[in-house]
Amino acid sequence: MTDIKLINLPYQEALATLYPSVRELPYPILLDSNHQDFPTTRYDILVADPLAVIQAKASDCCVDWQQPPLYSVTNKQSPFAAIDELMQYACQEEWALKADKNLPFTGGVIGYFGYDSRHFLEHLPNTVTQDIELPDLVAGLYGWAIISLHALQKTFLMITPWCSDDTEQRIMTLIQTASAAAPVTERFSLKSPFRSNMTYPEYQQKFDAVKQYIYAGDCYQVNLAQRFSAHYSGDSFEAYQTLRKVCPTPFSAYMEIAPQQAILSHSPERFLLCDTGQVESKPIKGTRPRGKTPEEDLALAQELLNAEKDRAENLMIVDLLRNDMGRSCLTGSIKVPKLFALESYANVHHLVSTITGNIANAHDHVTVFNNSFPGGSITGAPKIRAMEIIDELEPHSRSAYCGSIAYFSSNGQMDSSITIRTLVADHEKIHCWAGGGLVLDSKCEEEYQETFTKVGHLTHTLEQDFLDE
Repeated sequence: MTDIKLINLPYQEALATLYPSVRELPYPILLDSNHQDFPTTRYDILVADPLAVIQAKASDCCVDWQQPPLYSVTNKQSPFAAIDELMQYACQEEWALKADKNLPFTGGVIGYFGYDSRHFLEHLPNTVTQDIELPDLVAGLYGWAIISLHALQKTFLMITPWCSDDTEQRIMTLIQTASAAAPVTERFSLKSPFRSNMTYPEYQQKFDAVKQYIYAGDCYQVNLAQRFSAHYSGDSFEAYQTLRKVCPTPFSAYMEIAPQQAILSHSPERFLLCDTGQVESKPIKGTRPRGKTPEEDLALAQELLNAEKDRAENLMIVDLLRNDMGRSCLTGSIKVPKLFALESYANVHHLVSTITGNIANAHDHVTVFNNSFPGGSITGAPKIRAMEIIDELEPHSRSAYCGSIAYFSSNGQMDSSITIRTLVADHEKIHCWAGGGLVLDSKCEEEYQETFTKVGHLTHTLEQDFLDE
């Protein structure tokens, strides 16, 4: 085979229905757009069994081929450099150069980039407690994918020339014989309610410290987060399926890293999109809860749209991202077509802006990502100083939270989320986080309550449906 092969499958409006068919393979990943609730979303992607796996933890990085190596990766000091090198090889393949640019994924790298993988890009302190065993970064080089194109109502199996005929037949057999309703091996169960790693007085002390840094001129904004943790047992995919119904978001994802290690992401926020050379980012800054009545809901939305503090907070991050994108985009190409737009989700209203730019070479998508990671909307401004302050004040590692889930395709396409509203299952504990951007006129009690507003829909749903009494 010298070209990409597309094999038609019955259309799936949600590839979560096919996830059980491949989940026994290594490193399965579901990129889930919740198309039923967000009709403008374009596709879902499901992969497993990568050709190579890139992992990083602390200062260690490895590239582990699951088959005879396709390419020689020489730069293994940084996972970001290793992925860049892999994608440079992939994008130069003759079949990749001919690949349809309208397809979201034609083979390439998919994975999660935890917040702490920032240490491979910047020299930063690292004094927080590391009590989660997941690597800081896990990404795979995938040679096949199941893709749903929602606009065309088509689902197909995409096979690259990297894959053998035996691989193609094995995946088709799994799809045809597995049941989407396959029983879970062990029902998901919470063994304790979620508990924060901060009391209110502790949060207030950290809030006051941020204010002092702002007064001193160190920063303009710092994203301060608290972590909520509970004990659990059973199948975390059952929890994910429940949450995707009650908390639908357009950048949801489910990834299994190892037995009893998974990421359950229900993110509403795009980090970066690269589409045929155009770059887009959609940072979220500004939040209000949904109202209990239509009248209250409308009033809260209007309050957010008119809130001077939230608009200022949003504008700071827009400027930060314009700067980050300017490191990769063509001079003069960066625009802000939408500033302070309202987006509404099951539990919150958000203030969202859109920034766009252009790159000279569509295959420089990894460079665009590396030059902007981690997203400024979850650090603060200026970014480096804000991350130093976060490290000083937050007691525990953020793990996957505030990092990104991303794919880089051999045809030059890329999309990525900011991993907010994201849970990490790590052996017998499950964690989630919520934070907010603190600025000079922030009020402690309001900011503290906002974190519960953001994450409450997730934690309350799991406690209501799965907590052992």
